[in-house]
Amino acid sequence: MPAVTVDDLTVLTRLPAPGLGDQPRGVKQVTTAPSGYEGEGFPVRRAFAGVDLRDLDPFIMMDQMGEVEYAPGEPKGTPWHPHRGFETVTYIIDGVFDHADSHGGGGTITNGDTQWMTAGSGLLHIEAPPEWMVTQGGLFHGIQLWVNLPRSDKLTQPRYQDLRSGEVALATSADAGALVRVIAGDVAGNAGPGATHTPMAMVHATIAPGARLDLPWAPDFNALVYVLSGNGTVGIEGRPIRPGQTAVTGPGDYLTLTADQAQQSRTPALDVIVVGGRPIREPIAWAGPFVMNSRDEVRTAYEDFQKGRFGHIPAG
Repeated sequence: MPAVTVDDLTVLTRLPAPGLGDQPRGVKQVTTAPSGYEGEGFPVRRAFAGVDLRDLDPFIMMDQMGEVEYAPGEPKGTPWHPHRGFETVTYIIDGVFDHADSHGGGGTITNGDTQWMTAGSGLLHIEAPPEWMVTQGGLFHGIQLWVNLPRSDKLTQPRYQDLRSGEVALATSADAGALVRVIAGDVAGNAGPGATHTPMAMVHATIAPGARLDLPWAPDFNALVYVLSGNGTVGIEGRPIRPGQTAVTGPGDYLTLTADQAQQSRTPALDVIVVGGRPIREPIAWAGPFVMNSRDEVRTAYEDFQKGRFGHIPAG
């Protein structure tokens, strides 16, 4: 799992230990993601399936894409499709992915890179492995997160952010036993490169066997922990978590993650995605690729798409 790695964690900024009066976040729920297929048939795990939308807000869903070792000719992506009313965040851990959209955004991302697409008023886009990867196959693993937009930004101008792995803010735990990658938001003064409409944070943390991470977290944000690989516990109560599980936490100033001392040789650390944001608390009308506030707005989105108002597929 390459993403961004650092050989000597002791050279990184250390996150502060919880202070007097700081409250730990308890665990409200642990769910297990079901498996399925997306687009042209690439495997996904629905990370937030079974979590109440009130606990997800401001997020809509998150998919773990892969981890899969493709044989030659097997890599798959998605066809051209529309979006309106939210943002898609695609974080690639292993492999390569291409993006293009009808507003001119696009590029190629690989280990540790992120594509942040604000669909806003509407666009068409496509995500797929490059042709050379389709030909030769290879490892593919990533995350796609859907972030809701508040009513005031639903029809904002579409935007594309190309976030390179070298821009990610890096920090370590108090005992230098965890690598914390801040992709968006601010964690104890470590600011990620992603610019967000909705106040939020997104972190990828790797915790060494037996190490503990006390992760400072904004008290007005929710916090969801998804396990990519490895085994460990969440919360000071030590709730067990394993790959494919999501822990929903309650209120507090920080959350605690501890990696089991014994890990499988293939996944020698506890790897997690942590996301959280300030809840929007607005009505949600969600139908396929559109996330709006009312059914009428969803119908309008379908009509605008059918009438070609989301732009056109670029030539070539």
